[in-house]
Amino acid sequence: MGIYSAAMEEITWYTGLSPAAFFTIAALMVVVYKTVSSMFVSPEDFNRPPVAMSLNVNRTSQSNSDFLNNVLGPTPTTTTPDHQAIQLGDMTEQELRAYNGSDPNKPLLIAVRGQIYDVSSSRMFYGPGGPYSMFTGKEASRALALLSFKAEDINGNLEDLGPGDLQILEDWEDKFMEKYAKVGRLVTESTTATSHAESGEEAQKKEN
Repeated sequence: MGIYSAAMEEITWYTGLSPAAFFTIAALMVVVYKTVSSMFVSPEDFNRPPVAMSLNVNRTSQSNSDFLNNVLGPTPTTTTPDHQAIQLGDMTEQELRAYNGSDPNKPLLIAVRGQIYDVSSSRMFYGPGGPYSMFTGKEASRALALLSFKAEDINGNLEDLGPGDLQILEDWEDKFMEKYAKVGRLVTESTTATSHAESGEEAQKKEN
């Protein structure tokens, strides 16, 4: 009891406050500190991708799928009654960009492993302002495999990906095939030029 009384007297002596007032102010300062600290992140966390970047290679396909659902949410199953997917055929990356949601009269398209899917039924996710809108109108295979939102990862380059990354991509591809209509195929400029040339030759033969 003597130590307690001495401590209380020291608090009053050094701060000019009663012990009750001192501890009340101290408690408020701790609350304010915790509140303000929660509004900021460390430089390391700030530079870290918004989602996990890797998975254990030994995970099963089912566990990978569960992980994707937990991190990014399940692929939405809602459909838009007045929307019907239209087959668009072969398309280059340049042509695909026109379907990024900037034109409300065009469907929302995403390419995964060269296959183009119509995700218009999930406009709240893939449309302008949606959490996955950065993927729309692009080949997103690499970003999906890495679970990355970085602009430099939104492409179809899979060359340096590991088995675990490719397994994640396969899970995503299964989700897209299950939920969305496949409306075309992503091709290179040279493939399109060759196809147009062949079509022109066939038409000319028919005329002759």
